[in-house]
Amino acid sequence: MFFNVLSGTSGSGAAGSMSSILFLVIILVVFYFFLIRPENKRKKKLNDMRNSIELGDEIVTIGGIMGKVVQVTEDTITFETGEDRVRLQVTKWAISSNVREEKERAAQEAAARAAKANRKKAKTSGEENSVDETK
Repeated sequence: MFFNVLSGTSGSGAAGSMSSILFLVIILVVFYFFLIRPENKRKKKLNDMRNSIELGDEIVTIGGIMGKVVQVTEDTITFETGEDRVRLQVTKWAISSNVREEKERAAQEAAARAAKANRKKAKTSGEENSVDETK
């Protein structure tokens, strides 16, 4: 069937061409939902992170340089690295991650996991309801 779609030949005229068109449409839909859409979401999330950087945030560039933000403009970010207070200016697209946001997200995930574990333990333990027969 796939060879027929590529070569343009079909077994039964109009019905074959309709099935090949349907096959191509299905392939395009699959590509959209599994490749294009997730990549667009990732780009939007990264762009939102870069636009939400504020003074005092700790950032990491795509080159691995870490520092604390001291100035934010529309297109550039100036940050200090280390104790010697060297200032570097980079464009926003060069920012890889915001350490503050990552710490907040990790804390939220840890709290959610702890709450889920507590609920699961309360449901499965049954120790409070058991009768101690060793007395």
